[in-house]
Amino acid sequence: MPQTRGGGTARIAGIRRWRPPPAVRTWSWWLPFVLAVLAVLLDLAFRSREPLSFLLVAVPPLAAATRGPRPVAVITAGCILLELAMASRRPGHLDEQHHLALYGATALIGVAAVLLARQRVRAQARLIRARSVAEAVQLTLLRPVPERVGPLRAAGFYEAGERGALVGGDLYDLCETPFGVRVIIGDVRGKGLDAVQTVSAVLGSFRVSAHEWADLSSLAQRLELSIARNSPRAACDAELFVTALLLEFPAGAGEVRIVDRGHPPPVLVGRDGAQWLRTSPHLPLGLGALAPAGSEITTHPLEPGDVIVLYTDGVSEARNTAGVFYPVLEQLAGRFAGRQRPDPELVAAFVRSDADCWSAGAEGEDDRALLALAVRPGPDGGRPRGEGGVHGERWEDDWEDEWDEGWAEGWAERWAEGPDGTDARPGGAR
Repeated sequence: MPQTRGGGTARIAGIRRWRPPPAVRTWSWWLPFVLAVLAVLLDLAFRSREPLSFLLVAVPPLAAATRGPRPVAVITAGCILLELAMASRRPGHLDEQHHLALYGATALIGVAAVLLARQRVRAQARLIRARSVAEAVQLTLLRPVPERVGPLRAAGFYEAGERGALVGGDLYDLCETPFGVRVIIGDVRGKGLDAVQTVSAVLGSFRVSAHEWADLSSLAQRLELSIARNSPRAACDAELFVTALLLEFPAGAGEVRIVDRGHPPPVLVGRDGAQWLRTSPHLPLGLGALAPAGSEITTHPLEPGDVIVLYTDGVSEARNTAGVFYPVLEQLAGRFAGRQRPDPELVAAFVRSDADCWSAGAEGEDDRALLALAVRPGPDGGRPRGEGGVHGERWEDDWEDEWDEGWAEGWAERWAEGPDGTDARPGGAR
């Protein structure tokens, strides 16, 4: 997510850099220098006929807005020296009463500016530390999307809709279990801290229960029970629910099993373009008591390289200026139809940038999350048809190279024919 909203480790370290790096030095950072140079140039232009050194009084407060206490103290001393130099150009004005008052006023304003700069830097340090703690919480709650999990290659992103927030009401996770790789993506009704607490309850239960419950439908029921027990909102909010998709990729089976609890259906991006994956929708998690029947599991065959795109309604319900929802399937089909199976990172990056362009200028933002999952050849069922041995090993080595370096245009032709004349591509010819 950024995640994607991506990976990395949040650090909580002492803040010692009082001065901003050059990349963020805006016009306000240069304004004190501009004012000081302007005062000197005007004094030279008027040949010291007018007392223009009073302009330097404003330099220390301006410096306090962008610098730390020590630089502000140095700038204040420099301003006093400039005032002395400018006054000395006018005979009898160096120790004149009004100039002495100007020196004292500059010094007092400089002291106040130093104190303001010190307070600003401390507040900034506290804010950065708080931000670091929030990032650490996010990395604990919503872990970075791993590049590979079992037979899958994964990519994705996560963005909280609330300005300044790092975690919202969307959730996702991937884990390798004895039953295969299991994935969850979901969306909690509502926003804010209450939604984050429910996200924590669902993900905590998923990370434990995904390794214990063999049946995907039973896992969904366990997550629903966890919401009722562990979410602080459950006792006071009768309408609390979480839409979710649960997916299971059994090792070597070449298929995906899906339980749909009221979530937008996934999109399969393959050799034939993009298409919806059929699911059997059930009530969202938290509302299952209204329909006691268990969730139905749908199964779809997969071939190596097929990309499954999972997303929340923050992606599919992004509106343009005309109020039209973002057409996920149509945009993916238009981008990847008739081409080699894409890299999941390419799919995630495309949806993110394309959705941003679609909703540019529109009002309102929602949490949004997306996962792109691609099946890699496994040691058993993932090997292409044809003879094994050296050719099979060469095929898998080439697959890894293509994932790392991008799909080459001649891939299909290079591997279309096996050593016995049969089609060696995944699943044979289409």
